[in-house]
Amino acid sequence: MHPTVSRMMDVVAKGDDSLIAGLLAEDVRFLPPTYYKTWTGREPVAAVLGHVGRVFSNFRYRRVMGEGNDWALEFECTIGALDAVGVDLITLNEAGEIQLFEVTMRPYKSVGALREAMNARVMTDARFLKFRDALT
Repeated sequence: MHPTVSRMMDVVAKGDDSLIAGLLAEDVRFLPPTYYKTWTGREPVAAVLGHVGRVFSNFRYRRVMGEGNDWALEFECTIGALDAVGVDLITLNEAGEIQLFEVTMRPYKSVGALREAMNARVMTDARFLKFRDALT
């Protein structure tokens, strides 16, 4: 397994955006499962992923598939009282940093709960006022 993927598996559920930021390319793109927009840039993506790590509970990776720069990591978690499963689709750049991070999840009800929880967190995080322009 690529060392970046291994490290990501260790830090993503901790909700510590400073640890996550060290794995991301400066111009990383993040495609969340909750809406069809893309977050761009190390600082805003790390902040979003930090919040996700605090919203998810009982998070664990079940399977890891991939080689080279392309990886798929299947996970399961709980959002409030709802169970969810999903896949992190990761593309690394030549420096071994995460260049593209896309998340798919199901069921629909759990994705809705994630969106509500994330919106509540973002509304109380002053950093997101400057990050909202990072959406493309």
